[in-house]
Amino acid sequence: MGISQTQSITDNRWRRTLYIIFIAQLVTAIGFSSIFPFLPLYVESLGTKTALSVEWLAGLVYSAQAFTMMIASPVWGALADRYGRKLMVERAMFGGSIILLMMAFVQTAEQLVVLRAIQGLVTGTIAAASALVAASVPRERMGYSMGLLQVALGAGVALGPLIGGSIADIYDYNYTFYVTSALLFSAGLMVWLGVDEYFEPNQKLSGSWGSFVLEWRQILSAPGIVTTYSMRFITQLGRMMIVPIAPLFIQTLLVNSTRLNTFTGLVVGAASASATISAVYLGRLGDRIGHRRILITCTLAAGILYLPQSLVTAGWQLLILQASVGIALGGIIPAISALLAHYTRSGEEGAVYGLDNSINAGSRALAPLLGAAIGYLIGLRATFVVTAIFFLFASMLATWSLPKIETSVPDSCANAEK
Repeated sequence: MGISQTQSITDNRWRRTLYIIFIAQLVTAIGFSSIFPFLPLYVESLGTKTALSVEWLAGLVYSAQAFTMMIASPVWGALADRYGRKLMVERAMFGGSIILLMMAFVQTAEQLVVLRAIQGLVTGTIAAASALVAASVPRERMGYSMGLLQVALGAGVALGPLIGGSIADIYDYNYTFYVTSALLFSAGLMVWLGVDEYFEPNQKLSGSWGSFVLEWRQILSAPGIVTTYSMRFITQLGRMMIVPIAPLFIQTLLVNSTRLNTFTGLVVGAASASATISAVYLGRLGDRIGHRRILITCTLAAGILYLPQSLVTAGWQLLILQASVGIALGGIIPAISALLAHYTRSGEEGAVYGLDNSINAGSRALAPLLGAAIGYLIGLRATFVVTAIFFLFASMLATWSLPKIETSVPDSCANAEK
C-alpha cells in the first residue's frame, strides 16, 4: 500500500470519527437541554415530601448534577486514558439514556434531585466526546475539530429548550424525558456502530498525587491565572443564577400561561443561539485586538443588559434582552479560554483546562442554589439585579488585575476547553 493510500485511509478515519461525534454531540445537546426549561415547573408539579420549598428544590435539581459531575469528571478522564475514550462516550450516552428515562417515573421532587445527582456521576458526554476527538484527529486540525464540536453544542442547546418546551405543552413533562432518553440512546448507538478507535493505553500514567499538586501550584502561581479562573467562576455563576427562577419569573409575565414551557424554551434558546453566533466572531476579533479587551467589554455589556431584565413587564421584553445578553456571553467564554492559554506555558494544557472545568462545574453547582435563595428571600426580580452586579464586578476585576497582552492565540489552544 502506497503512502498516499495510507494517508487517505488515515484522513477518512479521523474525519469519520469527527463527523459522527459531531452528530452525536448535537443530538445529546438537544436531548439534555430539552428538559432545562421546565425542570422547576416539573419540581412544582411533583410536590415535596419534606419541608424544603419549591425554590430550594428547583435549585438543588440543577446543583446536584453539577456537584457530582465536578467530582466524577476527573475519575472518568483517568479511566478514559486507561481503557479507551470511545468506551467513555458510550458510558455517558447509554448511562444518561437510562437515568433520563427513570426521571419520567419519579413521584416526588426529592426523587428527581437524587436522579439528577446520579446523572452527574454517570454522564459527562461533552468531556468524553472532546477527549475522543482530541485523541483521533491530527494536531494541525484540532482547532477546526473542537470548533465543530462547539457548533454542535451551541446548536443543540439553542434547539433543545424550544423542542422540550413544546413537547411538555402539547403532551406532558414525562414525554420530554422519553424523547431525551431516546435521543441519547440513538447517539450512543451511532458511536458504538460508527466509530473505530485505535486505542493504546498510555504507559506513563503512574504519576503520584504529589506531582499533580506540584503542577497545579505551578499553574496557579503564573501571573494572571488566579484572576482568569476567578473570572470563569464569577461569570459562570452569573449565567446560571437565573436558571432555576426563569420559568417561575416568566410565568408572572405571561397573560396566557398555556404556552409557558414553549415560551421559556424560546427565551433560553434565543440566548444560546445568539451566544453561539457571537462566539465565532468575537473569538476571532479577540485574536486581533486582544482577548482581555473583549472580556472587559463583554462583561460590562452583560452587566448593563441584565439590569433592565429586573424591570420587564412583558415576555417579549425579556426575550429581546436575553437574546442581547447572549451576544455578550458569547464573547466571554472564548476570551477566558484564550487568556488561560496565554498566561500558561505550552505543555500544561491538560492541567490548565482540567482546573478550568472543575471551577466551571463548582460554579454551576453553587449558582442555582444562590439564585433560588435570592428569589425566595428577596424576590425573583432581585436575582437579575444580583446577576448584573456580578458581571459589573467581573469587568472591574479584569480591568484592574489582568495582565495586558495583545498577542494572538492559536486555534487549538483557544478551542481546547470547548
